[in-house]
Amino acid sequence: MMKAIRIHEFGGPEVLLIDEIQIPQPEKDEVLIRVHATSVNPVDWKIRAGLRKEKFPSKLPLTLGWDVSGVIEETGEKVSNFKKGDEVYGRPDPTKNGAYAEYIVVKANLLSIKPISIGHTEAAAVPLAGLTAWQGLFDHGLLKEGQKVLIHAAAGGVGTYAVQFAKSKGAYVIGTASDQNIEFLKKLGADEVIDYHMENFETKLNDIDLVLDMIGGDTQLKSIDVLKPGGRLITTLAPEFVNEAKAKNVHLSSYVAQSIPAQLEKIAQLIDAGKVKPIIDQVLPFTDAKKAHMSSEQGHTRGKIVLQVI
Repeated sequence: MMKAIRIHEFGGPEVLLIDEIQIPQPEKDEVLIRVHATSVNPVDWKIRAGLRKEKFPSKLPLTLGWDVSGVIEETGEKVSNFKKGDEVYGRPDPTKNGAYAEYIVVKANLLSIKPISIGHTEAAAVPLAGLTAWQGLFDHGLLKEGQKVLIHAAAGGVGTYAVQFAKSKGAYVIGTASDQNIEFLKKLGADEVIDYHMENFETKLNDIDLVLDMIGGDTQLKSIDVLKPGGRLITTLAPEFVNEAKAKNVHLSSYVAQSIPAQLEKIAQLIDAGKVKPIIDQVLPFTDAKKAHMSSEQGHTRGKIVLQVI
């Protein structure tokens, strides 16, 4: 038997329950992972609250948590790229049971060997946010060396990776954040940081090649004005201002991060080379998932909240 944090109904943090359930068995193309750590992403509480039923249809009761770092305990008979004892990390399928548990089964083709220079606690903070930042900047944003990128919510889970990845690519990096994060983001590699409480980024900036938007609403609308003609506005939320973007000759699109192990390998290489580091706001025991969700929902964490299982 194992402990897992599950929801039996949609609702507030109080629906997160600690259950004793059977350890899952891997299918032919899956591995069983002894979870060392997982982390909290906004999608966790959005699914918990019932706000993502169409995008990620899942059966209740559901174990949350779509980041994992741990050790392979068992492999399905068709798995050849991993063996028992391998230390792996990745983003499990968000429609299936997640990693707020002592064990999880994951398809082997969603995983990568974890960065060797950091422990599981830090590695668990990487996959979902790291893949989201990577794909937003490079796959959808087409960011190149020497270009100017504006990253909104730069001190958040995705933002802290986006700043570091964009810098490692040789881009000129501008972030928006609150004043207590300005120095922190400059140390992380941002060339400019705009305090959104004190300054309007849309009057200060122009000729930007790419905007990465994790906020939406008014911020997305104002971002259209700072882009150069032909510039790109990539959002993790809904593309709300398609007509306004067209009128300004700006490309606006949204995306959902995919699990791509080759990208996790590249991210691990950057971490092991000392060019990128996971930023962790707090580490809690995984049985404190309610507290972690309440903290995440306030939207002011610097980096990630990690749930420690071992």
